[in-house]
Amino acid sequence: MWFCTPLVGRGCAIKCGVCIAQSLKVPREPKPGEFDKIILRLLETSNARAVIMFANEDDIRRILDAARRNNQTGHFLWVGSDSWGSKISPVIQQERVAEGAVTILPKRASVDAFDRYFRSRSLSNNRRNVWFAEFWEENFVCKLGSHGKRPGSPKKCTGLEKVGRDSSYEQEGKVQFVMDAVYAMAHALHHMHRELCFGVPGLCSRMSAIDGKELLTHIRAVNFNGSAGTPVVFNENGDAPGRYDIFQYQITNRSTPEYKVIGHWTNQLHLNMESMRWASGDPTVPSSVCSMPCRMGERKKVVKGVPCCWHCERCEGYHFQASELSCELCPYEQRPDHNHTGCQPIPIIKLEWHSPWAVVPVFISMLGIIATTFVIVTFVRYNDTPIVRASGREMSYVLLTGIFLCYAITFLMIATPDVCVCSFRRIFLGLGMCFSYAALLTKTNRIHRIFEQGKKSVTAPRFISPTSQLAITFSLISVQLLGVFVWFAVDPPHTLIDFGEQRTQDPENARGVLKCDISDLSLICSLGYSILLMVTCTVYAIKTRGVPETFNEAKPIGFTMYTTCIIWLAFIPIFFGTAQSAERMYIQTTTLTISLSLSASVSLGMLYMPKVYIIIFHPEQNVPKRKRSFKAIVTAATMTSKLTQKGDRPNGEVKTELCESMETNTSSTKTTYVSYSNHAN
Repeated sequence: MWFCTPLVGRGCAIKCGVCIAQSLKVPREPKPGEFDKIILRLLETSNARAVIMFANEDDIRRILDAARRNNQTGHFLWVGSDSWGSKISPVIQQERVAEGAVTILPKRASVDAFDRYFRSRSLSNNRRNVWFAEFWEENFVCKLGSHGKRPGSPKKCTGLEKVGRDSSYEQEGKVQFVMDAVYAMAHALHHMHRELCFGVPGLCSRMSAIDGKELLTHIRAVNFNGSAGTPVVFNENGDAPGRYDIFQYQITNRSTPEYKVIGHWTNQLHLNMESMRWASGDPTVPSSVCSMPCRMGERKKVVKGVPCCWHCERCEGYHFQASELSCELCPYEQRPDHNHTGCQPIPIIKLEWHSPWAVVPVFISMLGIIATTFVIVTFVRYNDTPIVRASGREMSYVLLTGIFLCYAITFLMIATPDVCVCSFRRIFLGLGMCFSYAALLTKTNRIHRIFEQGKKSVTAPRFISPTSQLAITFSLISVQLLGVFVWFAVDPPHTLIDFGEQRTQDPENARGVLKCDISDLSLICSLGYSILLMVTCTVYAIKTRGVPETFNEAKPIGFTMYTTCIIWLAFIPIFFGTAQSAERMYIQTTTLTISLSLSASVSLGMLYMPKVYIIIFHPEQNVPKRKRSFKAIVTAATMTSKLTQKGDRPNGEVKTELCESMETNTSSTKTTYVSYSNHAN
């Protein structure tokens, strides 16, 4: 388990399962405010509260004082090295700041032989130690003659003072380790002498110039019982086994602040957690981490060189948390779950029958199918009446079939896509328009040819019979069917799920669209031929706009084509302008189906509803009209051409002259009838 902490000291570092959030150095000659800067740097990683200090007691005291000045009493959890140990000087007058500090001291034992030796030392028997006189004055608070080191001392040293009797005495804790170090060196030299100078007393030639590396090898190989009875050995790194007492600086209500032993280390940690006390009063161990754990769906962006410090970054968009440190992109057909910890399939949608985008076109189509069926039934019932015969029965049924298909395609466009539905969509998408405009084109072309021929001669043009008209119409329709069959052969119909159409920035709104494999280009190609027929038919309608209405349906056809062109001109920007919309599937399908239904409604309303109205509500007008020969038609065409050049005549005069020229051999008293001379009996 990582224990995250800042590290403060003079160039020291440790590696013991502790994660170091910061490593700060205490200057050897600190300037004013230097320790305040250290505290502010430590607060940059405010969650890393444990501070391990390798510093002398003066620097420790200054760091604690800086924490107090910056109002951080109780924030930091101090961990001190053996330079702090159980000393009082670092914590004097700043006990509250140091409360809870954990420190260590090497496990030590008192050496009785050293006590006996040191207590027996005096000025007379310890002259080789040049500092002993200074120690004597300091220890007994006296002055040794005129050359003493303590000027102004109230009394003179007699030399008869005794250590431990006339002054307090406590063995220094490191005496054991100094003695063991000296003995380790002695044992190493002894082993080296025995190996290099076997049987030769004193230094031999091989030891006259001692190699330090070779001596170090012998030092690391020593093994003996030390002054405290503990074994003195070194590991492969040259370190002696660690044996430490662990203290905690505690403040209780019933005692003064003190260092209390809470555990020890002898090859492993032994810690009494129940005896530990913290400034907050909470018995649980305070946490010290550089960064808090990231939430679900967030990755760790680790700070370089500090494995326990990181920034949490949310896995955005279509990314999910693949591991603690990385976010990965979900597969194309999937999106991240709510927590961004995994991926889940993107919901599949299609145009539903109950959707408002489908209800409107279905309602229009149903009305159109009912109206078309009514017209067909009426025409079949009154099939031999003059008005039906004059309309060109065969071509009317072809046109009504196309109108019916234009309405029916709505149901195929909304139905759930599968191979069968996609196949029928390809066949019938442009077929209804092709039926309608192929029939209308054949009609307008026939009218145009008749009147153009009449201007030149009295001979009737070829291919104006009903059979010829049907042959021309179905020839035009066969081109559309041939194109569809080629499309089937090149690219067989199939369904697909388009995840890109509604792949929104927010994955929660992402949807996969179940659709037929019909691209916008394929759709335009499928409708393109029918649109070409429509444009050509419009051109012929414009050319035949001046033909007398008593002879043909040129003007109703013209109005039909003008209106249809407007509808499809409006369709193009709506259809392609919504290509980037999230509602693309709904808008384009609705626009296409309504455009087909409207164009069919225009044809049905302008070409057949007036006839049905007369058949049902004015049957008296549905009577035979005298037949006109092609000569009469030629005469009408010639008169029309002449009257067109007489731009100064009123419209009434033109119509009167034209009618009089055609209505010869009629009685003076006559009933007005509507003429439907389409010459397709």
